[in-house]
Amino acid sequence: MEKNGKIFVAPPKDGSDFKELFKQLAAAGAGRPLGSDGFPQGPWTPELLAEAISQIDSNRIGVDLRTVQLWFQENEKGISPSNIRWLARIFGCDDPEATSEWQMELSAAQSRLTAKRRDSKKAGSSTALRVPDMPPPPMTVDDQTQPAVDLPQGIDATRRRQGFSLARKSEALFSHGSPLNLPASIFAGASALGFLSYIVGIHSATYSRADGVVKQVGFLWAPNWTFLFMVLLPLFFAFVIELLVFWKHDARFRLVAQGDRLESDDAWTRNVQAYSYTYWAVFLICVLFAGLFQWIGVCLIPLINGGGNYAVDWGKLAIVHPEVISVPMTIVFTGLAYLYMCLCFYLFFAGLILLHTIVHDLWKVEEGSKMRLEEYRRAGGEIGLRVMRGIFRCTVLGVLVAICMKAQSAYLASNGEDILTWLANDMSSVLNGQRNDSNSFSYRMPTHYSSLLVAISSCVGFLYGSIRFGKRFHAPLWKMSAVVALLFASYLLIDAFDGFSILLGTGTLLATYGLFDPEFGRWRANELGSNQSVS
Repeated sequence: MEKNGKIFVAPPKDGSDFKELFKQLAAAGAGRPLGSDGFPQGPWTPELLAEAISQIDSNRIGVDLRTVQLWFQENEKGISPSNIRWLARIFGCDDPEATSEWQMELSAAQSRLTAKRRDSKKAGSSTALRVPDMPPPPMTVDDQTQPAVDLPQGIDATRRRQGFSLARKSEALFSHGSPLNLPASIFAGASALGFLSYIVGIHSATYSRADGVVKQVGFLWAPNWTFLFMVLLPLFFAFVIELLVFWKHDARFRLVAQGDRLESDDAWTRNVQAYSYTYWAVFLICVLFAGLFQWIGVCLIPLINGGGNYAVDWGKLAIVHPEVISVPMTIVFTGLAYLYMCLCFYLFFAGLILLHTIVHDLWKVEEGSKMRLEEYRRAGGEIGLRVMRGIFRCTVLGVLVAICMKAQSAYLASNGEDILTWLANDMSSVLNGQRNDSNSFSYRMPTHYSSLLVAISSCVGFLYGSIRFGKRFHAPLWKMSAVVALLFASYLLIDAFDGFSILLGTGTLLATYGLFDPEFGRWRANELGSNQSVS
């Protein structure tokens, strides 16, 4: 039958599912234009059908060739509601009435396919439950990321969603809701602590040390409690969220060549769940050791008993100036501050774990990809480079977090009146040729150790990605690695020699520029390309 110069086949309405119906229509070439001799031009191929759907005027997005290929294959993949609309236009030969009939027929066929797939999964699960108990096979490292029982994908996903999972809850904080939620929450918490410090009177406070040096120890003057939580961590979380959403909802689905987005999401969920012990280990370390035990040892015991070989800061100001703030008030304020700090750093390490998960998942997808080689090189190369750019930004911010922590700790043991003056005096000492005797007191500095953990952990994801993809992105990764190495060296050499602030400033400036242009030259290349295209 002919309609609008095309081959028209009426909906059979014989109860076929989508696979059966589509197979018949594709073989008949339904919707294809008639040849010049008035005879059919032949059956549909994936390439011809994808091109025909993409040429529909109202279809601005088009359709992916891989999706159309899945319709032709013998599998359980169906068709999405949006693609039903375009396929109905093809089979209906652009006739409104025929298109409406085919849209209803295709929707019913898809529903029948879904019901058939659901029944087969139920039958498979019932058969699995009747199998006699057998000893489980030895588990390998690769088996730990797979379901313990070979159940259908939907049943396994349902079981995984039951019960509490710290890994999934942590990942949900980054990937669910608005991208602004987590960075804004961190900023709001730091702002609240800043207001509280102003209310209790320790936002800006000085004390005279035994050697006569008057030091600024106010809460708002400590970069590891202000700049770190109000600028660096919100930016870090924003970059992690951007990269996670891009990988989870876009890039991964494009690379795995699967037609069902739910299956791709379930695979990602299993990858996240595989890191469950890592999340729990980090949570216990951050809450118990970095939070509770450190607060008891560094703040609570010195405030109650006095003494302790720790530098006086805003958390111990009540020991030397009880008229400024009382001991009970300091205990309450430091308790809130350390609770906020340990939770923020847990989320920080959770973000680093997610970065490692993305790199590992990308590598595994590359190993098992079924895409055509030239198509994969184009899509995978762009995605891999974007992933590494995001991880570089997060690495830079992580090392800057460690720099803030160590710089504040080193300042408290120095002769500087405030941290800005201390850095300026160190820089001027080299320029003027004078020795800067900055250290006169020896204190316990637990922040030096914790900042080292932060700095090393921040570089792990970038190092892992560089090992996996270094050969492919040699030039841009070389530049990124050089900046990370310089910034890490700047961190290690804080207060190690006169003039360290020059190295620190240089590394910080390069790293800050890298946040905007991770490839160090991409902006100029784009600008030159734009000028050439205009000319």
